[in-house]
Amino acid sequence: LVITHYQRILNYVKPDHVHILVDGRIVMSGGPELALQLEEKGYDWVRE
Repeated sequence: LVITHYQRILNYVKPDHVHILVDGRIVMSGGPELALQLEEKGYDWVRE
């Protein structure tokens, strides 16, 4: 289990699953591509 705000660490640790938490709840789950979307778009689109 790795919890991070930095997508760059995922260049070294390859995830099988990515979960996004907002206010302590999982609001979105996906594969490694989800971490790349967060890096590109930020977090605002997740909260909508």
